[in-house]
Amino acid sequence: MNRPHDVMIPKRLLVNRSYELEGHVYAGEPLEASVEEDVIRALEVAAEFEGLAPASVDLYWVDDAVTQQLNQAFRGIDRATDVLSFPLTEPGEPPVIDPDTGCRLLGEIVISVDRLRAQASEYGHSVAREAAFLAVHGLLHLLGYDHEEADAEAEMFGKQEAILQRAGITREGG
Repeated sequence: MNRPHDVMIPKRLLVNRSYELEGHVYAGEPLEASVEEDVIRALEVAAEFEGLAPASVDLYWVDDAVTQQLNQAFRGIDRATDVLSFPLTEPGEPPVIDPDTGCRLLGEIVISVDRLRAQASEYGHSVAREAAFLAVHGLLHLLGYDHEEADAEAEMFGKQEAILQRAGITREGG
């Protein structure tokens, strides 16, 4: 199959990042480039860990007001949250493939920069570690993982920690 030369075809995961979602532009201080690099590395490790190849995800950095609106609209919970995931397909449905890149389109991850900074401070680790944790958490939700039951929560959180360790993003160092 011939592909246009300007279309990037990732080895594992293409991450489209934005500070704008549906007309709402994040007005706070953007994350440092090194934080975003750590997030991309963690997501690439997660994709490898889960055997994705190739895939694409949209990652939005927003504020608490946006996650509160989305949380209310889609979950009926009227409060801000740290991360929301919106899968493109439901479990059991066939994957959606981008015809230009061959990537499996996974969906959207929306992360509140306000929440991630507050939680990093509260939990005593770096902004990079919290951002990577939330991004991986969101990606696992896109892949169908959940934490409603104790055993599912243990599996999901165990995977998150293993992925972050493999990516070199620890509570102490990253």
